[in-house]
Amino acid sequence: MELKRVVVTGIGAITPIGNTFQEYWNALTNGVSGAAPITLFDPSLFKTQFACEVKNFNAEDHFDRKEARKMDRCGQLGIVAAREAVAHSGILESNVDKQRVGVIWGSGIGGIKTFEEEVSAYATGNGIPRFNPFFIPKMIADITPGHISMEFGFMGPNYTTVSACASSTNALIDSLMLIQLGKADVIVAGGSEAAVTASSIGGFNSMHALSVRNDDPKTASRPFDKDRDGFVMGEGGASIILEEYEHAKARGAKIYAELIGGGMSADAYHLTAPHPEGLGAYNVMKNALQDAGIGLEEVDHINMHGTSTPLGDIAESKAIQKLFGEHAYKIQINSTKSMTGHLLGAAGAVESVSVVGAIMHNLVPPTINHFTDDENLDSRLDFTFNHAKKREINIAMSNTFGFGGHNACVVFKKI
Repeated sequence: MELKRVVVTGIGAITPIGNTFQEYWNALTNGVSGAAPITLFDPSLFKTQFACEVKNFNAEDHFDRKEARKMDRCGQLGIVAAREAVAHSGILESNVDKQRVGVIWGSGIGGIKTFEEEVSAYATGNGIPRFNPFFIPKMIADITPGHISMEFGFMGPNYTTVSACASSTNALIDSLMLIQLGKADVIVAGGSEAAVTASSIGGFNSMHALSVRNDDPKTASRPFDKDRDGFVMGEGGASIILEEYEHAKARGAKIYAELIGGGMSADAYHLTAPHPEGLGAYNVMKNALQDAGIGLEEVDHINMHGTSTPLGDIAESKAIQKLFGEHAYKIQINSTKSMTGHLLGAAGAVESVSVVGAIMHNLVPPTINHFTDDENLDSRLDFTFNHAKKREINIAMSNTFGFGGHNACVVFKKI
């Protein structure tokens, strides 16, 4: 059977550097850092006391007070992103068949704040179990697409993908395949995460995964810099409306890019560390390009996973050099995590939005906070340090890798 084409017809985002897609894109291209001291809990006794929080977010500006109390922050951020994407796409004004509109979401952790609060209250109480009746539906990772489907009446495929930090990229890939196979006409895809919490920061601190640059949070996320010391926790969400091409044309939708392929692989190496030679990263990019039917020399831009960890940045860079050979030095590479921090399961969606923006505007956002070259990284690679770069972007990729060795990559094309 001939696979159907899949295009992007709507975008939404709520991030540490902007609460709409346009705000996010403007901040990206201007190199704005979203890192600041943590306000969502008291971090004074923690090794890391800063994060990339969503700013100026009040749930009651978006939800009725009673409804807001039924949702974890993870779900609230996800719904806000999805609302913007749905409105941007105009699908509600197009009389679409809602039985063929799905919602596929990604979240690595889900409602961790709700879990913390409920278990803590029980542990410090008198032993009588008094749990909130919304405890479970607020906590579970799959509840966000449920809320989105109920709000809009979308009755197509509906679930959450969980693959640690690759989660929302896997959601995009699943959405791509379902539309290609004719199982849906439109899918609200994306991801959200709200893990700036005591247990999350404490847990990642215990693994020595987070930066501890408390004296200078804004420059703490520094992918590819010699003095990088770990990632910066971020939170937020993003949504991309994926639609079958002919369906989008028939309703006169504005098309922003085409999603032409997705790749998946496993490192099969270590619980948390990447394969030192980037084998999983190499395989996932190769798989994505094969799925897209794209030659190596056609790739213009890669938004790397680039978390600002000592091992990860090197392994991924090696994978790019091994796969692309000499063409690697002609690709515009970046890591937007230098600005947003690492949004865990939402990273893939948030960074795919950046890639679509790069295609739309022929502009690659910078990798900020670069001060010192790392001798372990090839200086011929163009990491787009510190300043956005204007260039024609026809084919762009986004990489996301998760604990457990989960790798996912998506390929977008100018249409």
